[in-house]
Amino acid sequence: MQIIKLDATESTNTYLKELIQQKEVVDFTIITTQNQTSGRGQMNAKWESEPYKNVAISLLKKDIDLPVGKLFLVSMQVSLAIIEALNELEIPDLYIKWPNDILSGNHKIGGILIENIISGSQIKRSIIGFGLNINQTSFKNAPHASSLKKIVGKEFNLDSVFYALIKKLHQQLNRPITTLEIELFKQYHAVLFKNKEKCTFTLPDNTIVSGVIMGVTINGLLMVRLANGHIKEFGLKEIQLQY
Repeated sequence: MQIIKLDATESTNTYLKELIQQKEVVDFTIITTQNQTSGRGQMNAKWESEPYKNVAISLLKKDIDLPVGKLFLVSMQVSLAIIEALNELEIPDLYIKWPNDILSGNHKIGGILIENIISGSQIKRSIIGFGLNINQTSFKNAPHASSLKKIVGKEFNLDSVFYALIKKLHQQLNRPITTLEIELFKQYHAVLFKNKEKCTFTLPDNTIVSGVIMGVTINGLLMVRLANGHIKEFGLKEIQLQY
């Protein structure tokens, strides 16, 4: 493991990708900063983060050797590791909102962005990015956002939270992922936000539909039982949960 702490950077994922292009990088190399100026979320959404109040982390996991069709197992491992770390920090009511937002109650406190390096039909390496809101208390453009401080009511030491996260990520990602499929699915669905509940969704054409979340497939599609009784699978760009 190698940890590189930056005073500031636009994006820890971008920094790590550029570093990989320049030289050979050891497994579990970690880039972290408390001042990420242009962080990205899913679908290139901007990640709102005040300097020195939150933590952004990107890490390289090598030698994954996982079929492309099962790539969501990596997301499950990462999400569950973060949930475990936050449980130890006594953050209440933790959920994973599909595909991999970290929630406390109805409030988003963290987001994950995974960029996979594929060779043939196998995932060889993953750049795993994660941002966690820790001591920030004001969010101008993110109505569902919150932070550990807002939820628990106390200030957190950023380094302590960082090392708690890294410990769980290291433990989880060093497990043989190909043998954990059933276990990961069970654990992920146990904390999946609104699982088996009737919800309202928006489709790309702004149509509003209702349905019951029935779980997630191995390749990361959301299964929803619609009003007509049919179960349909949706990709990230095909449906948005309203909550």
